[in-house]
Amino acid sequence: MTDTAGSPASGPLAGVRIIEFDAIGPVPLACMILADMGAEVVRLARRSGAAWAEVGGAVLNRGRPHVSVDLKSPQDIEQVLALIDRADAVIEGFRPGVMERLGLGPKVCSARNPRLVYARMTGWGQTGPLADRAGHDINYIALTGALHAMGAADAPPPVPLNLVGDYGGGAMFAVAGLLAAIIGARTTGQGQVVDVAMTDGVVALTAMFHGLAAQGLWNAARGSNLLDGSKPFYRCYGCADGGHVAVGALEPQFFAQLLAGLEIPADRFSQYDPSGWEEMEAIFAETFATRTRDAWAAVFAGTDACVSPVLDFTEAPAHPHNAARATFVEVDGMMQPAPAPRFSEVTGDIRASEGGERAFEDLLARWKA
Repeated sequence: MTDTAGSPASGPLAGVRIIEFDAIGPVPLACMILADMGAEVVRLARRSGAAWAEVGGAVLNRGRPHVSVDLKSPQDIEQVLALIDRADAVIEGFRPGVMERLGLGPKVCSARNPRLVYARMTGWGQTGPLADRAGHDINYIALTGALHAMGAADAPPPVPLNLVGDYGGGAMFAVAGLLAAIIGARTTGQGQVVDVAMTDGVVALTAMFHGLAAQGLWNAARGSNLLDGSKPFYRCYGCADGGHVAVGALEPQFFAQLLAGLEIPADRFSQYDPSGWEEMEAIFAETFATRTRDAWAAVFAGTDACVSPVLDFTEAPAHPHNAARATFVEVDGMMQPAPAPRFSEVTGDIRASEGGERAFEDLLARWKA
């Protein structure tokens, strides 16, 4: 999976050249994914030293070299433009207008390289009354309806890490949009700007819930719907050792196996009868609290009860399923996610040897060849 010999890039994006303007949040994750798929990504890092290594950069910045630049230096700007002339795509995460003020906006770049795809990653998008305002993941998902739908009815919405806004609504839509635009440019010869707003992406992720609401099947009240933890057969429970298990027995056949594993008579509850849910939750909680997390994992191993141990980040790599699929890999002494998704013909890899700093001259010489 990991290439340490400096061999040419492999993967379905081999030969695609992308320039990344250093940032935090979704930009480095998107570029990590693209590099894992074989794209040649060059990260332009601030010469001031803010390479964001302290924000997960040891993993997020893998598989691609960086070049130190001073974006206020006319000479460095000219070198950046020379690289852009030979790139398939650019991805940046500044506030609207910053790249234009630097002389690196899409109009300037596209005039030099008409086939260029120019991906712009922001929380609020390039337009709208909030476009120039600061924000973080929690702010973006708050305005989409997604945050309101999470958590218990008697508590404020929980913070779902930054997986929903930054990464789900941002990085993943950046990868999809950038690749779609590259395909279009190779067909038509014309590149375009891809406006990636995390708010737009998160709203797209909520499509199912809008569909359910249109049918009267989704309640706006938090903690009262099928998938928000309010049902006793789709939530987490504490165990005797302080660990937790996740229960997802939505279908009747899975619910039956859940009851069997808990040694509860099959006819004790009617799964979708709300009048019995309070008692069901109490009994489930009481029963799960009698054994450790791993003991319950052993009880339900090999069944379709949809019961899983809740693992932390250090435990997850050792789980037999993750280990069998090599879902995690160790690179330079650090455990980290393996490239995803997987391809049957040409696999992606982590090009560890491609890290480190490079000189503009070396990159330009290679890209001109």
